[in-house]
Amino acid sequence: MTNPIASRPGRLQKAPEFFLTKDAMSLSRDDRRTFLRRAFATASGVTAMGATANAFASDGDPAILKLPAHSTGLGAPVAAKGYGTPSKFEENLQRRESPGLTRVSAASVSFAPLQGFFGIITPSGLHFERHHQGFWDIDPREHRFMINGLVKTPKVFTMDDLMRLPSISRMYFIECGANTGMEWGNVAVPTVQYTHGMLSCCEYTGVPLKWLLDDCGIDLKKAKYILAEGADGSGMTRTINLANALDDVMVAYGMNGEMLRPENGYPLRLVVPGVQGVSWVKYLRRIEVGDMPYATKDENIHYVDLLPDGMHRSYTSIQEVKSVITSPSGGQVLLDKGFYAITGIAWSGRGKIRRIEISTDGGKNWKDARLETPILDKCLTRFNFNWTWNGSDAILQSRATDSTGHIQPTMTALRAVRGSRSTYHNNAIQSWLVSANGEVSNVRVA
Repeated sequence: MTNPIASRPGRLQKAPEFFLTKDAMSLSRDDRRTFLRRAFATASGVTAMGATANAFASDGDPAILKLPAHSTGLGAPVAAKGYGTPSKFEENLQRRESPGLTRVSAASVSFAPLQGFFGIITPSGLHFERHHQGFWDIDPREHRFMINGLVKTPKVFTMDDLMRLPSISRMYFIECGANTGMEWGNVAVPTVQYTHGMLSCCEYTGVPLKWLLDDCGIDLKKAKYILAEGADGSGMTRTINLANALDDVMVAYGMNGEMLRPENGYPLRLVVPGVQGVSWVKYLRRIEVGDMPYATKDENIHYVDLLPDGMHRSYTSIQEVKSVITSPSGGQVLLDKGFYAITGIAWSGRGKIRRIEISTDGGKNWKDARLETPILDKCLTRFNFNWTWNGSDAILQSRATDSTGHIQPTMTALRAVRGSRSTYHNNAIQSWLVSANGEVSNVRVA
């Protein structure tokens, strides 16, 4: 195999995480670009793209020749609190609230920093958040889960009851239906954290819902839907069709090898693979089996798509095939010409990712990227593409195809069907402009 970095690699400056302030957002486009340039220069200490990547004394790199303190001294003992934390040098990688969103009473959304992730698993502490009435840290000893409706024997389970049962562990993505929603309104938010950051992927552990429904004696002749109800103050309830419920839906208590975090539904949540995140009901307290959709408030008023003719497209749960380049991406800066590994993630609520194509010229030409293993159903897939930047303007795009043959659309194609007044389910191709000065920004390509 040919070495992809036979030529000297270029250097990539991370996006400063402090730039997206209310003051910065209120600036004009030209003033904001000036602000960004100053921020990059301050963060990197580099003002010229031609600065060498090997700026050290001619007699050798002192970081190699002189042993640092950590190579000659005694390190710190085990973590005092018994629960590890990231390095202080990585503390700026955080999920963040967008100042562009309206706050009602408390922050309800935080975005995962996709630009800093590797592989496909989201660290538990960086999982995106979406709250409808804030989050709670519920005492698991007091929590109860009930199944009723069209079943022979309604039952109430304690956490101890559920955790004594056989369990399974599976990796799935979860995406809020409103992810990338701001792009519907031509709001070009600057980084991938804000364009696509209501997305995460974890390993979940729990009990398949099918086993619990079977245990209660579900009436398969009459049952058509289930209603999932959460225990938080919003009274979140969602209709889920029975085919999903009897397939891969899970009543989960574990995430990434430990118990769920409170902001992710501790001690119990529903996992509904491939379906928008609002149906992954947190603080799960009840499943009711019924024979028709329940048309709850969050299904009639919210999470519906407004079509061009004024009609609402409802019960649009599946998250369609989608991908995004996470590096290079908005807010980052390419400091040198040379080799770069274009990398990103892809996902589909209908199955596996089969193909990723990359364009560096705004969609005129496409080449296949490498899909990195594992490639799983309804799970994130990491892709990589070798690219040598020549210093000219470039527009980077990724296009995904899933195992059912669905292909990620352009925004123009999506708008032709869905119009421009929607908020949810935007799976259009994302474009990043790499300018000749190395700055990467969010652009719309027709």
